Amino acid sequence: MMKQLQRQLFLTLEVAHPDNKFSQIFDYFFVGLILLNVVIVCIETVESVHKSYATLFDQFEFFSIIFFTIEYFLRLWCCTVSHKYQHPLWGRIRYIFSPLALIDLLVILPFYLPIKTTDLRFARSLRLFQFLRFLKLTRYFKSLKMLAEVLANRQEELISTVMTVMILLLFSGSLIYFAEHEAQPEQFPHIPAAMWWAVVTLTTVGYGDVYPITFIGRLLGGVVALLGVGIVALPAGIVATSFAEVLEKKKQKQQQSLQICPHCGKPIHQPPAKKSETEKNSPKDCKKEGGE
Repeated sequence: MMKQLQRQLFLTLEVAHPDNKFSQIFDYFFVGLILLNVVIVCIETVESVHKSYATLFDQFEFFSIIFFTIEYFLRLWCCTVSHKYQHPLWGRIRYIFSPLALIDLLVILPFYLPIKTTDLRFARSLRLFQFLRFLKLTRYFKSLKMLAEVLANRQEELISTVMTVMILLLFSGSLIYFAEHEAQPEQFPHIPAAMWWAVVTLTTVGYGDVYPITFIGRLLGGVVALLGVGIVALPAGIVATSFAEVLEKKKQKQQQSLQICPHCGKPIHQPPAKKSETEKNSPKDCKKEGGE
């Protein structure tokens, strides 16, 4: 009885199957709740609105935390239905440290911590945890899951690209510091400050707040800017290639799941809508249509 209840709850909490109406209602409710939370966090930053509706916002926050907490513990209880977390103890511990479970925990944890402070800046910084609720949407949208799969498939190439960028930033910041420090000691007081110029130049943003004035500095700036064009395009190409591969794999899986009749070329499990149950394509009909 308990196992059956866990399984039913697991199927309800997971992304809804088209035939599971209750699970669909649950998904729509939580997607709406998450989106409302994100919108309210943004609106709360408007001081006049926050002062006028502070009580209403606090009540909605309390209401949301209750539901997110119940959801977290229900998922923790029924996660053993999944083969990955089937052990009653170690499976749950493994689930707690999974990416989505950590997001769920970070969403509710600040509310229960006994943090009392008069520092408004620290209190406002806690709102950043509320934006983590937006990441909970990865459960309900295939596009976000696909993005995670794309990044996972190309993590080695992306890490190599990030390391290359970091090396270029370090060299660029160091070289521009030695080239411009004497001419502009206030603009380039040390290498960490010079790396801001390197970031702006390599990303081809070019704010113009800091720029070289010496011949060597300008020459270096031109080289760094040209390198930046390629560096920015490199991760974009890696991600685009991975997207194409993932989409192609999904397309192949969909085609393999369809059983095509060798005679008429139509999906066997999808008979024409106008035909009744007694009028579905038989092998003879397929042969006739194929012969025609």
